[in-house]
Amino acid sequence: MKRVYRVMKVHGLLLQRHAGGAETRRYEGTVAVAARNTRWCSDGLEIAAENGERVRVAFALDCCDREAMSYVATSAGITGEDVRDLMVTAVEHRFGTVNQLPSLIEWLTDNGSCYVAHDTRRFARDLGLVPKTTPLEGPQSNGMAEAFARTLNRDYVRISVLPDAASVLRQLPVW
Repeated sequence: MKRVYRVMKVHGLLLQRHAGGAETRRYEGTVAVAARNTRWCSDGLEIAAENGERVRVAFALDCCDREAMSYVATSAGITGEDVRDLMVTAVEHRFGTVNQLPSLIEWLTDNGSCYVAHDTRRFARDLGLVPKTTPLEGPQSNGMAEAFARTLNRDYVRISVLPDAASVLRQLPVW
């Protein structure tokens, strides 16, 4: 299979990868920034309870001070609507109740369907967030958010008693 792929690539027979619409979405730079409220990042994780139930969590971080500004959690899958709620909660956490941000803030995410959905991206722009996605498994991917997820798992999830999804949801605010 690898040989077939290599031969097709050499002869220009591979299809172009589809990256969404015509707009430029990729983010290729360093995630961390020097000033607050210039770039936020978001990612998600899954927490398994002892009975096999799973809780999915999405969170938003400021890329300067790494503060976890908001999160959403559900025992179902994270949807575009959940991500839009996450955005509103993060904005309200930093700026109070406003219809639009005072200045544009980059919203850095992976390519998950809940993040790249047309309604989610339009909502982000309406709020004053500039949605950008990171390359798949690139060296400059959304590493800050991924590191936060690893830390949450290591320092809280692994040492907690989690008999079911309800107990996970109860413990999340404390973590």
